[in-house]
Amino acid sequence: MNFSLTPQLEHFVREYAATGDYNNASEVVREALRLFKRTEEERHLKLKKLRQVINKGDDAIKKDEVTDISSIKELDDFFEKL
Repeated sequence: MNFSLTPQLEHFVREYAATGDYNNASEVVREALRLFKRTEEERHLKLKKLRQVINKGDDAIKKDEVTDISSIKELDDFFEKL
């Protein structure tokens, strides 16, 4: 697989490879891709959880299981009870 980097990214990869923490530029890129993959997996999990919470909220609204909050004090009190 071949890919192109901007000059700035190429410089960044080469600098990290030269630190000695990595044996070569390929190791730097692999590590970056592993981190990107983990970040994307975490993002997908967060979105999944958010969708679940939204669905739960929608269900509560349909069942009229809601709490009306009309002031900061009421909001603070609500969060204290959680």
